[in-house]
Amino acid sequence: MAEAQYEPRLKTQYRETITPAMVKEFGYKNALEVPRIEKIVINMGVGEAVADSKKIQSALGDLAKIAGQKPAVTKSRTSIATYKLREGMPIGGKVTLRQQRMYEFLDRLVNVALPRVRDFRGLNPKSFDGRGNFAMGIKEHIIFPEINYDQVDQIWGMDVIVCTTAKTDDEARALLKAFNFPFRQ
Repeated sequence: MAEAQYEPRLKTQYRETITPAMVKEFGYKNALEVPRIEKIVINMGVGEAVADSKKIQSALGDLAKIAGQKPAVTKSRTSIATYKLREGMPIGGKVTLRQQRMYEFLDRLVNVALPRVRDFRGLNPKSFDGRGNFAMGIKEHIIFPEINYDQVDQIWGMDVIVCTTAKTDDEARALLKAFNFPFRQ
């Protein structure tokens, strides 16, 4: 007997409620024209890794816990003598999430992590790039429930980029609002 395929809550919400609402709002002729979230890229830069190589391992471990998959190590492209940085040194990590993991991360980000940010007044509605992609910075990675605060030796910042298939920023903003992104007024 075939086992039932698990589908993330947000993917079901997108298919059942967001798609029809977007078709109605923007007047798409076909449901496949509705923009969707293509991928989420999480980037963590660890500048202190130049002095201590253990810090990069700690940061990459935390990034793996948050994303649910192993991050790719980013290395410096050039040497900068003032920072004692040599070409090819590991200085950060990044993860690209797609499909199920992307929806799971989005759910945790919007419903658990962002409400835990201190003095949070909402996301900047102008943080779109003109082609429907949204970028935001997180100052503390400890807002994610996967990170045990007592075991963290240092607090890292990270960038989260949400790539959509939307052609304009307005379509992308409407899509992310439908996913309950807390944009400020």
